[in-house]
Amino acid sequence: MLLGFISLLLTVSKKRIANICIPKNVGETFLPCNDPLNDSEEEAKCQEQGKVSLLSRQGVKELQYLMFTLAFFHCLSCVLTFSLGMAKMRRWKSWEAETTTLEYLFSNDPRRFQLIHQTSFARRHLRFWSEHKFLRWPACFVRQFYSSVSKVDYFTLRHGFITAHFSEGSNFDFQKYIKRALEKDFGVVVGISLWIWIFSVLFIFFNAHDFHNYLWLPFIPLLMLLVVGTQLQGIITRMCLDSHNRSQVVRGTFLVRPSDDFFWFGWPKLLLHLMHFILFQNSFQLAFFTWTWYEFGLTSCFHRSTKDIVIRVVMGVLVHILCGYVTLPLYALVTQMGTSMKKAVFPENVVEGLKRWRANARKKSP
Repeated sequence: MLLGFISLLLTVSKKRIANICIPKNVGETFLPCNDPLNDSEEEAKCQEQGKVSLLSRQGVKELQYLMFTLAFFHCLSCVLTFSLGMAKMRRWKSWEAETTTLEYLFSNDPRRFQLIHQTSFARRHLRFWSEHKFLRWPACFVRQFYSSVSKVDYFTLRHGFITAHFSEGSNFDFQKYIKRALEKDFGVVVGISLWIWIFSVLFIFFNAHDFHNYLWLPFIPLLMLLVVGTQLQGIITRMCLDSHNRSQVVRGTFLVRPSDDFFWFGWPKLLLHLMHFILFQNSFQLAFFTWTWYEFGLTSCFHRSTKDIVIRVVMGVLVHILCGYVTLPLYALVTQMGTSMKKAVFPENVVEGLKRWRANARKKSP
């Protein structure tokens, strides 16, 4: 809806935009190329004042094409990234089924006691570097690339979530809950909000040749993604340390306590917005590359060298693979460890039933 509104607004106001005059030195500063400006009717009007048009009518039309290309690439990249993540998380279904077996129930019997260092979760996360912040973050950075979500991590965080929000012995299906929560998050990520469009304008602004963005902009999504993955791994380690500091003995299963305090600024949803920003920025770069390739060709000034093209394409593909296969499953699990449950805790049929019950109760009330 927002995309259509912006496109309509550009169509209606393109003549007025073309008649906005700016000094020539400003117009030449923010061009992606050093090519001289082409003459146009709108520029001729501004030339009487010794100025140039902010954006010609043809420029407005090309901007609309870029917007629709961006929307297509963003939706496509989100679908591919989430599909890759869901494919990796498919094995969680077998892990969830394992929690109903006699072997699992026996090994996690609440009548059993053991030292915290004897548990698999503690052996994985309580290392010599765990309590030292400057050592913990490099270790978490490396860990996200291998076994980012292990079976013991899944079982431990599942147990902590169920203990915090349900009665002991509950048969709550944690895997289905994560899947529903991730589907709702997908609805947020695939959307393009107003602040995202503001970033789009800044992206085009920084595409000016004076900023040399081809040397640094393609790396921003990758760096942000690595920081988010490191933070998610760090949250698991900090939860382990928190439980270790509370008690040296474990009753049954290792118990972690969900809390917003483990997240940046006490706001778990911030990670969702960061994932949204990362995927959008990466999609924008791929869309911008495709659009300039189609409109101006690979030999245009938009693509300064073969190295520039290789960097943009490789970084774009790498970010999508890393996000879908590594960071997304980690995000899906760890973000459930906030203080509050998400709305997805109830299946869709239960939500609809509660809504009908509420509506009927209102009708019957005097």
